[in-house]
Formats: sequence, C-alpha cells, structure tokens
Amino acid sequence: MNFSLKTVKGFSYIDQGQGETLLLLHGLFGALSNWDGVITHFSTNYRVVIPMLPIYDMPILSASIDGLVKYVQDFVSLMKLDRMTVLGNSLGGHVGLVYTLRNADKVTRLVLTGSSGLFENSMGGSFPKRGSFEYVKERVEYTFFDPATATAELVQEVFETTKSIQRSLRIVSIAKSAQRHNVSNELDKIIVPTLLVWGLNDTITPPYVAYEFHRLIKNSELRFVDHCCHAPMMEHPVLFNEMVDNFLSNNPV
Repeated sequence: MNFSLKTVKGFSYIDQGQGETLLLLHGLFGALSNWDGVITHFSTNYRVVIPMLPIYDMPILSASIDGLVKYVQDFVSLMKLDRMTVLGNSLGGHVGLVYTLRNADKVTRLVLTGSSGLFENSMGGSFPKRGSFEYVKERVEYTFFDPATATAELVQEVFETTKSIQRSLRIVSIAKSAQRHNVSNELDKIIVPTLLVWGLNDTITPPYVAYEFHRLIKNSELRFVDHCCHAPMMEHPVLFNEMVDNFLSNNPV
C-alpha cells in the first residue's frame, strides 16, 4: 500500500484526492490495502476516504454491526463528510447498508460487493482455529477464485490476527452479530441509486444473494464478474473500477 495512514482523535484512515467523497468500508478480515486499485483509480477525480474499522480493538460489548455503524457515524461527523457515495465489501457492505438506512441524508449512492446482511457463509460465527496456519491459509484462499490471490503476506496478516484470543473473540462477536442482523425487511427503504457488483463464483455470499439484494433494493442494478469470488475489487480491479465509473457517471449528483 503506497498511501499514508492518518490518525486523528483515535480514528485511523486514508484520505486521498479531492472532489465528491467516496467512503470505502472494508470487510471482517479486510484491510485498507484491499482497496489499493480503487484508491489509485478514483483519487484523481474524487476524494477517497477509508476508515480503518476497529474490528480487532473495539470494546467487546460494542463488537457488533451496531457498534461499527456508530463508529462510522462518529467518523463521518468528525470529518464533516456529506453527500457521500458509500462502497462496502462483505461486512463493510453490511455496515454501509445499515449506515445508509440510518443516515439517508448523508448518502447519495451505494455500491455493494459481496455484502453480508442477507446470508453469509464464512469462517466467522465459529471460533477461528488459533495457531493453525494451514486452516487460516485455506480459509483466506476460499475468499478468491484464484487461490494465488491470497498472497503469503495476506495469509500471514490474518494468521497473526487469529493468534490473539481477544481479537478472535471480537471477530466471532461481530460475525455472529452480522448473521443475526438480517436487513431484508428494511431494504425497501433504500432509495438511492445502488450498484451491486458480485463475483459469479462467490462462495461466501453466493450469486443468489446478489439477486435477492437486487430484488429488494428497488433502485439497484446488478453486475456479475466471472472467474471471481468474494472480492471483485481485488481479483478484477480494472473491471470493477470500470463498472463503478459507469455507475457514477450514469447517476450524477
């Protein structure tokens, strides 16, 4: 990652470029580096802001979807952000959905990719096997169509995270909260233009989940990426950016 991490009043984040704000939200085992291709592409014409969600460090009693949404609300307030396009992957999409439902005046467009909120088949919800590098490696590779996308650095990062009992407890707490927090009955309240970009080979939030999001979010369009699993912005960054670019251009604010 070639972008500097900034810190203010306990919030760590990336803030690149100028113009209309794109707020990017990463997943449960995601990192800011997952968005490298998006930052590089869009920061030439947009202000790209990515808060580092405190998944591993937040108070255990707050380790939930509601706790993460509250964190994003506080971050947005501190940064005085407004009229944002929110992009979320996996858990980040779930947080973005709930944030949008509770702060409709702040969001102009929504982009979801592999979002939880309806159904998710993941390693979360059960205690990650601490100390088992091979288990972690297999689960990280499961996120991608091409296992080679799971670099040694990425696997090692997740492995180090799961070695901590306290971090693992937070991961499980947040994953279980996501499974309980089904948003199907609220999605008809999403009225902003919404783009759904889904891996055609997603094994964590399978394609039928994308179809269900598309059915329930009235003002939505669905795009599939072939030979792609749960993180299109990492596996096919050029195509992902092209799809988002077209969506932004076709839905000006």
